[in-house]
This record gives sequence, structure tokens and C-alpha cells, in this order.
Amino acid sequence: MNGDPGLPRYSVAELNQAIASLLERGFAPRFLLEATVSRPQLKKGHLWLTLVDEQASISGVVWASQLNKLSFQPSEGDGVQVVGKLNFWASRASLCVQILDLRPSLSAVLRQFERVRALLEPEGLLDPACKRPLPAMPAAIALLTSVPSSALADMLRTAQERWPATRIHVVPIPVQGAVDEQIRARLAEVIARADELGIEALVLARGGGSREDLAVFDNEALARDLAACPLPVVTGLGHEDDTTIADLVADYRAATPTAAVVALLPDRQHLMLALQQQRALVRQAVSHRLQQERFRLTAIRERLVALHPRQLLANARHQLEQRIELLQALSPLRLLERGFALLHGGDGQLVRSVQQVGSGDVLQVLVADGRINTVVQTTEPGADG
Repeated sequence: MNGDPGLPRYSVAELNQAIASLLERGFAPRFLLEATVSRPQLKKGHLWLTLVDEQASISGVVWASQLNKLSFQPSEGDGVQVVGKLNFWASRASLCVQILDLRPSLSAVLRQFERVRALLEPEGLLDPACKRPLPAMPAAIALLTSVPSSALADMLRTAQERWPATRIHVVPIPVQGAVDEQIRARLAEVIARADELGIEALVLARGGGSREDLAVFDNEALARDLAACPLPVVTGLGHEDDTTIADLVADYRAATPTAAVVALLPDRQHLMLALQQQRALVRQAVSHRLQQERFRLTAIRERLVALHPRQLLANARHQLEQRIELLQALSPLRLLERGFALLHGGDGQLVRSVQQVGSGDVLQVLVADGRINTVVQTTEPGADG
């Protein structure tokens, strides 16, 4: 059969090489791929798997040299986001995605979150009633976070501004990828030395990132360690909208790392203002009490003075003098001093009418400075008589 002279002619090797050249020229050197993992398996140190969606599938591989650098290794059914490039083997026309980086997709992370939540919730580990109160003024706290990081710098600055009296023990931990065992190990070290270092609470913190980056904090074993921790646990993981299993288990969930420190340490400015107000109230109360006691003592002193024998004698003397003055004011002698006189008959009776005396009777006239004896010569009745 003679071929159409207008059609290109290839050998198998040439055809495959042409396809390889076409892919190399026409396809992006790197790309992102959303997929679900199927049949992952290790062969000679390389991770082979199939990447699938609802309609298609393609093979993928993580070479051994790259596998140890990944922070996440998928399991069957995990949703993943792949950074990859195409590998085409011309010798057998085989196409494969070479995986350069691999992260869990948001859907996979949320499924893991719900799975662990469903395990822990019936055990009461997420019960708000079991949350422990935070110490009011902790002598020392531990910060478990990435070092160095902007989150750590913000937490240390906030701690210094709010309450510099608290000692801060920084405990470096990895915060992304399959690092749950390392975090658990550092957590165990903190708990073991808590009494020695005087640590009263700990903060588990990580700065911003995607929800996928927080997947390690959905780990079941880590969550159980946090629930069993004898110290109050405060979490500050990611952004305000991010919630992890560690947040649900913790005694207090803060929106950010900085907010975690704010929740745990008192504000010295507010406390200073409160102390000033309390001092003013105490001073006012003391002043009022002193004034009351001063009035009471004055009243007691006045009573003591009034009950002193000299004062009693003076009071009695004063009362006697008043009575004497009253008697003197009422005494007939006062009238005599004003020129009046008292007339007594011979029988000593006070003469009140001319009818009581007659001519020749002897009378006594009592004046202010003595008595006058006189004899009645005549009597003259008054107009009324």
C-alpha cells in the first residue's frame, strides 16, 4: 500500500518523540491540579498513585528524592492539590504527572475535621462545660509556635506591653505538614517541666495561612494530648474564621495569636486605673469612717466632761443659784424694796382691810429695812368700802 505522499511519515519512535516535543513546547512547565488520590503505593522508594476526578484519571509519581521533602503524604481517597509537571516517556508513549509538591485540598481537610470531631464529641472532650478558667495573673506561660515568626514577635510585644511581670517561655514547634508527633513531643516536654518553671498556662499558636495549612491541628492524637493537658490551653491558630479541632478542645479559643496573649495576660493600664479607683474609694471610706469616729469621740468626751464631779457640782451650783434667783424674784421683800410695806395687826395677822382694825389698835408696819410700831387713830374706808 503506497501512502499518500501528502501525509507525514513516522516510525513509532519518531511519533513518540514528536508527541514529546509538542507537549514540551505547548504545555506549561508547571501547573496546579485538583484531584483525589487513588491506589497510592510505594515502589523502590517512589510514591506511585492515580489522580482522579469524576470523569477522568491520570497516573502520578513522587520521586524518592522529593518524597522526603513533602509535609503531607496522602492516603486513599484524600483530596489533594498538586504542583506538578508532565512527564512523557517517548519509548512507550507513557504520560505521567511528576508531583513536585502535594497538599491536602480544603475538602479533604474539612472531612478530616469532621471525622475527628465525630470521634471526640461523644467523649465530652469538646464540652464547653469542661473548659477550665484561665489564671488571672500567671507567673509564667509557654508559647508553642514557630520560631522565628511574625506571630511570635507580635505575641512577645503584646505580652511586654500588657503584663511584663509574666515570664514567657518560647517553645519552638513546626506548624505545617505532618508534624503532629513533633508538636506532641514538645507539648509533653512543657507539661513535664511546668512545675519546675512555674508555668501556669500554655498558648498553641500559628500565624495566618490557608485552612489547608492548619490541617495538623485537626490531628486526633494531638487533640487528645491537649484535652489531657493539666494546664489551661489557649489556642491562636490562623485567622478569626479558621476553626480547628485543637480550638474546640482548648480551654479558650482566640481568633489570632496576639488575641491569645490578650486573653491570657491582664492589661496593666486597665489594672492601674482600677487600682486608682479602688484607692480613691478606700480613701473616701476611711475619711468617712474617721469623721464618724471623730464625732463619736467628741460626743463621748462631752459626756465625760458633763459627768465629771466638778462639772456636776458646777451644774448643781448653777441650778441652786437659778432657784435662789427665782425665790428672790418671788419674795415679798422685793416689793418692800420698791417702797411697799406690810401691815400686821396686834395678833400678827396681815391686815388686808380697814375693817380689820379700829381706832387705838397697835399695828406693826414691815418695811424693807425694819419694823415700825404705830397706833391707829382713825380709819377711812375707801370708795369701794
